[in-house]
Amino acid sequence: MPCGEDWLSHPLGIVQGFFAQNGVNPDWEKKVIEYFKEKLKENNAPKWVPSLNEVPLHYLKPNSFVKFRCMIQDMFDPEFYMGVYETVNQNTKTRVLHFGKYRDVAECGPQQELDLNSPRTTTLERQTFYCVPVPGESSWVKEAYVNANQARVSPSTSYTPSRHKRSYEDDEDMDLQPNKQKDQHAGARQAGSVGGLQWCGEPKRLETEASTGQQLNSLNLSSPFDLNFPLPGEKGPACLVKVYEDWDCFKVNDILELYGILSVDPVLSILNNDDRDASALLDPMECTDTAEEQRVHSPPASLVPRIHVILAQKLQHINPLLPACLNKEESKTCKFVSSFMSELSPVRAELLGFLTHALLGDSLAAEYLILHLISTVYSRRDVLPLGKFTVNLSGCPRNSTFTENLYRIIQHLVPASFRLQMTIENMNHLKFIPHKDYTANRLVSGLLQLPNNTSLVIDETLLEQGQLDTPGVHNVTALNNLITWQKVDYDFSYHQMEFPCNINVFITSEGRSLLPADCQIHLQPQLIPPNMEEYMNSLLSAVLPSVLNKFRIYLTLLRFLDYSISDEITKAVEDDFVEMRKNDPQSITADDLHQLLVVARCLSLSAGQTTLSRERWLRAKQLESLRRTRLQQQQCVNGNEL
Repeated sequence: MPCGEDWLSHPLGIVQGFFAQNGVNPDWEKKVIEYFKEKLKENNAPKWVPSLNEVPLHYLKPNSFVKFRCMIQDMFDPEFYMGVYETVNQNTKTRVLHFGKYRDVAECGPQQELDLNSPRTTTLERQTFYCVPVPGESSWVKEAYVNANQARVSPSTSYTPSRHKRSYEDDEDMDLQPNKQKDQHAGARQAGSVGGLQWCGEPKRLETEASTGQQLNSLNLSSPFDLNFPLPGEKGPACLVKVYEDWDCFKVNDILELYGILSVDPVLSILNNDDRDASALLDPMECTDTAEEQRVHSPPASLVPRIHVILAQKLQHINPLLPACLNKEESKTCKFVSSFMSELSPVRAELLGFLTHALLGDSLAAEYLILHLISTVYSRRDVLPLGKFTVNLSGCPRNSTFTENLYRIIQHLVPASFRLQMTIENMNHLKFIPHKDYTANRLVSGLLQLPNNTSLVIDETLLEQGQLDTPGVHNVTALNNLITWQKVDYDFSYHQMEFPCNINVFITSEGRSLLPADCQIHLQPQLIPPNMEEYMNSLLSAVLPSVLNKFRIYLTLLRFLDYSISDEITKAVEDDFVEMRKNDPQSITADDLHQLLVVARCLSLSAGQTTLSRERWLRAKQLESLRRTRLQQQQCVNGNEL
């Protein structure tokens, strides 16, 4: 373990040391960031930092150093805080400078008062993000992060260096309800908190959240607080994340890994629970926000903790089996990546066999599923997203658990996914599109508020005859836009705001899907197991965990490979296309060429090749020919439209 636990258990003490050495010189802030950067470079140091994703909140020590893997769900208005403030001792008149960064509440010792008129007081700005755990994160991802983490904390908030294996899912005693605050009050530090908050109602208050606590008591907080998770059934904490530097480079739906100081200050809960004290402490002129906005922007700290960010990194992916950064330059020099790429061929062959079994013996459908899983939007030309490859697997057995069990297989392979059961009821009643709630001044999440690289499986086999109402039609339109343009238009009442995305959409259906797809492949089962669930379970149990991990690395890594086509191959492809048009002018179009190029791209990458070869081009044409022939045969059998 890294030497010394002070930076983990008492990070504010470290910050205080740098502030005391440098005073109002702004260099102290840079030195704090550099200090924690260096600490995290020490051997396995990040593994010793307790994670909010894995450790229940009431196990964590207030003001300790923590990490959080999350998605930005909403961005609140910037807030002002006192970067530096001065206190005066009432007896000795001694003046002391304090820092307000990384804090929610002004610290005042006994007999100290805050001097708001001090010329040394500085008001600064910070940005608040509302962050939630990564939507749809697979259980194997969570388990891998838990197993890698070596920080162990206990309910007594003591910190001991031992492996911690309990997560939110495992902790049955987790209590995140507002009444948890009562227990926290018992151990609340005094530190002149009431005296410090005496001035929090003034324009230069440090506690920007306290101003919204006045009317909270009148609201019905006995009902569950809506944590605004995009997907149903999600677990884990939501956090108010305070960012002090470079917040302009973060945007809604980004996935971040944060390191910062946990704030669950009991004073925030006192303000929420005691209306009388709150009204005495706060300036009524400042409480101009609506009660609903106050409730949403200042939830109880025991329910929605605050993290004051020291270091933040935007994550390209959340696969714990790979290095966090997979930039082109770093990938070339990374020994792990180069070693894996050298043994790619057997991994692909094993994955193809595994998916062939999952698709009931259909190897052609398995080929297309691999191409789909490694496809990604690599660029945009005007509004056209390049590289997307939405696949419609038609011919799925109706009234069967096949699609549900196939989704379970996909869940075991990709880091984040969601299965949308496309029933009339779901389409009419579920909220797909995030919308702005102007009363609460927040973005209310929807099912399609997903981070990049999420696998969205749409199960159309459940669709029956019925009437779509207006919300249902809007939801279908939203899915169409997502698939066609890789964007979701968020509803801001008076206008739509376009949010580009990169979501892999896989549609299972009985006939041809009602939704647009880049590619339709008709399933041809070679066997129909009497018990689908048992069949899929035995398939999963037959794969060694080490092999399964190779599949996971393969599917994530190949999405980040660079790809190009040489001038020579470009000329050969053009000549080939002209020849195809001559032979079959009616059915070969420019769209077919575009799809062939996407298939060829994914096919090349699936073999670890970053440039198109003549061999891969011919193989892509062969796959497309087989797929088309199968669709035509199916049309002859049942007369359905392709």
